[in-house]
Amino acid sequence: MFNAFKIWTSYHLSRITKKNKHWGMPLSLNIEPTTSCNLRCPECPSGLRSFSRPTGMLEPLFFKKIIDELHTHLIYLTFYFQGEPYLNPHFLDMVHYASQKNIFTFTSTNAHYLNDENAKKTIQSGLDKLIISIDGTTQESYEQYRIGGHLSKVLEGTKNIIAWKKKLKSKTPYVVFQFLVVKPNEHQIEDAKKIAKDMGVDEIKFKTAQVYEYKNGNPLIPDAILYSRYKKNKDGSYSIKNKLLNQCWRMWSGSVITWDGLVVPCCFDKDAQHRLGNTAQTSFAKIWSGKDYNTFRALILQSRKEIDICKNCTEGTKVWAGE
Repeated sequence: MFNAFKIWTSYHLSRITKKNKHWGMPLSLNIEPTTSCNLRCPECPSGLRSFSRPTGMLEPLFFKKIIDELHTHLIYLTFYFQGEPYLNPHFLDMVHYASQKNIFTFTSTNAHYLNDENAKKTIQSGLDKLIISIDGTTQESYEQYRIGGHLSKVLEGTKNIIAWKKKLKSKTPYVVFQFLVVKPNEHQIEDAKKIAKDMGVDEIKFKTAQVYEYKNGNPLIPDAILYSRYKKNKDGSYSIKNKLLNQCWRMWSGSVITWDGLVVPCCFDKDAQHRLGNTAQTSFAKIWSGKDYNTFRALILQSRKEIDICKNCTEGTKVWAGE
């Protein structure tokens, strides 16, 4: 609680004064199990196979090193950055290790590897929250974005998870259907809600889609402005809806570590272009309070719009079921 208070105080003091001050260690962490993925989603570096950084798998010993350093401060651990987590053969063992440290664990999956065995191991790992990407209620609409994927596998994997939760009498993981709203599937929102209810998932969440080329329009941008990250201007061009305020709570409260140890500002730096340090060479604590991190925080406070990874930020653009 004292650590959280230090972070909260230093963030608001920095926001008000526009001068960077930072105290405390991160409350949350994203760590990347792998950059590999079985699908080829058109707006994802993993799907496009377009990374300039190497593809690989997070090693358990390296993961334990990170957790052993940070577990006394961490509240929330996201096992996801890029790639499909279940492709890492040690993924659920790492989840179990973090769970034993009393850290809330969470991941996101395309569910193609949630066979009966993996579903059981997922429950036994202690995973607290599981997001399953559904993105369509028919194969035709689903594969418009999840290229190479099969909706039947998503539904089968979900059934396996729900079944093993009941068999093992487990309250976790909290299962969320995530529906990425794009033009080919926006007419299926009500159908998606019904499927979620019938299958017994805990929640369905509708998320706006990020596209890289949006200024002149994009076939993935939905018509419904509520579910779009972009708005159409009078001249026919498109721009992002939310205002880029010169502040960012994430830069004070959390961090992202790639599978090979690079520390980057947030999950929007998908190709790890803004490298703030390498935990394979330096302790995270030293990187977290180091010159590069603090320089980046200071830039956020002065002119966030000049930072490329901020320009497509989803802050304030997520839409939850029922809203």
